[in-house]
Amino acid sequence: MFLLYEYNIFGAFLLISSLIPILAFLISGILAPSRKGPEKLSSYESGIEPMGVETVFLYPWAMSFDVLGVSVFIEAFIFVLILIVGLVYAWRKGALEWS
Repeated sequence: MFLLYEYNIFGAFLLISSLIPILAFLISGILAPSRKGPEKLSSYESGIEPMGVETVFLYPWAMSFDVLGVSVFIEAFIFVLILIVGLVYAWRKGALEWS
């Protein structure tokens, strides 16, 4: 026999776990100060101009290459190839020229 009341704890857990993040976002939106300025609207708030350091994300892969094998090498090669194609596209469109 299927007893629906045994699932009440699951429903309560689902309700509470859904309400907690919603309430957290609502409360922080109400209480947090919202001062917008040029520093907040920039990509980095430290004031330092961003530099190209995306290659640092390849370091963990390079350190564990001997464990991962050839298939991961091929996947990483395709990933880097896609990044290079995107860089060439942006370069040709003039998106990398700053005044």
